[in-house]
Amino acid sequence: MNMQVIKNTVVTLDYNVTDPDGDLVDAGEEPLVYLHGGYDDIFPMIEEALQGKKVGESVVVKMQPDDAFGEYDAELIQIEPREDFPKELRVGMQFEGLPEGGDEDDALIYRVTEIADGRVVLDGNHPLAGMALVFTCTVTAVRPASAGEIAHGHIHDGGCGDD
Repeated sequence: MNMQVIKNTVVTLDYNVTDPDGDLVDAGEEPLVYLHGGYDDIFPMIEEALQGKKVGESVVVKMQPDDAFGEYDAELIQIEPREDFPKELRVGMQFEGLPEGGDEDDALIYRVTEIADGRVVLDGNHPLAGMALVFTCTVTAVRPASAGEIAHGHIHDGGCGDD
């Protein structure tokens, strides 16, 4: 039976993401598996494009930054003293931190983008913030979600301890 992608199905996608010039941003080495139907498991725009598709069908979704990882926010740049960081610091390392005046719920992943003159530049933007993205995917599997998956709003890979 060739199921369609509808609410409360678990969908497996082979995908890749490029920028509008066709440069690869995410090669999608691992398939993407998500619970379909408005659970915020995947960008809504992609979910809309996949609604009703069957195994073997493909979609190409062009997303503006607002549809994807948001606009680049210069306020999420922080400059901190070098001595506040571990000795083996290097560009590209990531730290969890709070934006100024934020509380625990606002924690962001900050990426080290520069180390110079006793200072460390941290960027709390997603690496793909501010970018338009082209998401190309092919449906490789569709199955009904379990009651537990629907209740929890995400897929269970067996590691959740409850079905």
